[in-house]
Amino acid sequence: MTSTIATAAFAILLVIIGVIGTILPALPGSPLVLVGLWILAWQEQFERVSQGTMWFIAALTVLSLVVDVVATQLGAKRAGASALAVLGATIGTFAGIFSGFVGLLFFPFVGAAVGEYIARQNMAQAGRAGMGTWLGLVIGMAAKLALLGLMLGTFAIAYFA
Repeated sequence: MTSTIATAAFAILLVIIGVIGTILPALPGSPLVLVGLWILAWQEQFERVSQGTMWFIAALTVLSLVVDVVATQLGAKRAGASALAVLGATIGTFAGIFSGFVGLLFFPFVGAAVGEYIARQNMAQAGRAGMGTWLGLVIGMAAKLALLGLMLGTFAIAYFA
């Protein structure tokens, strides 16, 4: 009984950390959610949530990872950003973690703009690259959150049905 409670608590902790990781780039959000949900389903011997449902959730996890990369790359490409702009956006995102919500929202833009300026020495292009890369990150995050909601909703419907 105690190990069952401990296993469920661990699984729920993974899901919570995964939800946070969907917003914070340092954590693999959707994979942690998947592992936590899979443990919960396994603990119930897949009686409440079938393996088929879990494979569907796994597919959503893969889609979430693809969307994250593709949205950022498309945003950067659309703005003609260099690789340094994308690197700058990533560094800015990590720096934003320690600066609260405002930092998390705006530091990726600043990082992308600085990276682009270093690469091309053109302030106007740096602004465009910063905005395009930032928009790609924001759109990617919104898509990941929507997929996360679908993952959690699918699990909840199957579990409580």
